[in-house]
Amino acid sequence: MNLSDIDATDVEILKILQVDSTRTNKEIAFKLHKSLATIHERIRRLKEKGFIKKTVAILDRKKIDKNLIAFSMVLLHDHNAETLARFENSVKEFPEVMECFQMAGTFDFILRIATSDMDAYHDFYRKKLATLPNITTVQSFFVLSETKSDTAYPL
Repeated sequence: MNLSDIDATDVEILKILQVDSTRTNKEIAFKLHKSLATIHERIRRLKEKGFIKKTVAILDRKKIDKNLIAFSMVLLHDHNAETLARFENSVKEFPEVMECFQMAGTFDFILRIATSDMDAYHDFYRKKLATLPNITTVQSFFVLSETKSDTAYPL
């Protein structure tokens, strides 16, 4: 299932919801000149087909004391399926890890980590990340400023 499996109305619904998921079905129906029932059914179907994974509120990280963002590149010693899965399962349990991607290239994984400050990051690194088995290298980069942070995919 991909974008070619839905029509232009569904794409417009997805665009609207990506910008503001609090828009009501009534508002979307009015904007797209469709019936309320049609919009309700289409959104239900988009969720059922997996186009809409979940609906969330995006918080201001500074207001919740997540002032430091680090991108940490991780290189593992072993690359067998069990080792990779063990690493992934471990980092999923760390609330500081916001995203984890397996990468091609020099490093095996890149993590986006959110903490309150450098001391909290240091604590996370020493007590959690560095304790995981098979880690060869961790190289971290710290965000100085945020120019763009978008959650909406272009459709």
